[in-house]
Amino acid sequence: MKAIIWTKYGSPDGLQYKEVEKPTPGDNDVLIRVNATTVTMGDCELRKFKIPIELWLPVRLYMGIFKPRVKILGQEVSGEVEAVGKYVTRLKKGDQVFAVTGMAFGGYAEYVCLPGNGVIALKPTNMTYEEAAAVPVGSINALFLLRKGNVKSGTKILIYGTSGSIGTIAVQLAKHFGAEVTGVCSTSKIELVKSLGADKIVDYTKEDFAKNGETYDIIFDTIGKSPFSDSIKSLKDDGIYLQANPRLSHKLRGLWIKLTSGKKVVTTLATEKTEDLNFLKELIEDGKIKSVIDRSYPLEEMAEAHRYVELGHKKGNVVITVEHEGEA
Repeated sequence: MKAIIWTKYGSPDGLQYKEVEKPTPGDNDVLIRVNATTVTMGDCELRKFKIPIELWLPVRLYMGIFKPRVKILGQEVSGEVEAVGKYVTRLKKGDQVFAVTGMAFGGYAEYVCLPGNGVIALKPTNMTYEEAAAVPVGSINALFLLRKGNVKSGTKILIYGTSGSIGTIAVQLAKHFGAEVTGVCSTSKIELVKSLGADKIVDYTKEDFAKNGETYDIIFDTIGKSPFSDSIKSLKDDGIYLQANPRLSHKLRGLWIKLTSGKKVVTTLATEKTEDLNFLKELIEDGKIKSVIDRSYPLEEMAEAHRYVELGHKKGNVVITVEHEGEA
């Protein structure tokens, strides 16, 4: 099969399009014929090994000290079940699925082998493979943190970074839960964020959300770039600051905030669960949420896709389409 092999830490040039052995599923595994995957900012940071300092050593030991031990990146996929192990009962050959690959990665290939009890669900019937591939990681993270914030009807929430893979879904989920949503984005992304349902928009190139006098029940930073002190000041007395990409300093400062005020900082990383993927599938099929796709690249142009994503300007998701050998 064809795959993108990660040969070195650093630039996208280390991602090589090569022929490799097709994986063989074990008795408890599922083999998925991949039709689409994605490139996230997290993929780019891992490729460059731009890792939070507290995670640097354990992740480097796992990924490889001098060069990557994990050869194929890719955290989310959609495709068709090619084969199942004899002990797998919840999926069958021919099922159309979308999935999180977890720390095994492997999505940048024509086929990926995942545990049968992994985070795999039937693909939403009203989505293409490309649209479905863009759902799992960003949406599960958004859902996890919004639940941590207990977002409900009447919640006043500001979402910082509304145009990325987490932010585009966070706006839609928050509206589904009944919140009043203020989105923070740049001028070029205002129309997109409005179309997702945001009630108000703050264009950060023209206005500082922390200086307009508004306070919020929740501030949700989806990209790790909101000013910490200003965000805390813009919370109500019992407000919650949700962070999808926290730094060590945020975690430490969050402990101090908890000890000295009624406010709370949440830096917990999402635990990916199949039931959450099924919950999202139901919302998608009911027309409540949708994925946003900026650009699509073929598998062999993975390096170019990485170069585009790390510019930091994408709207929603960048999808990789996978053509299989022998197909037009």
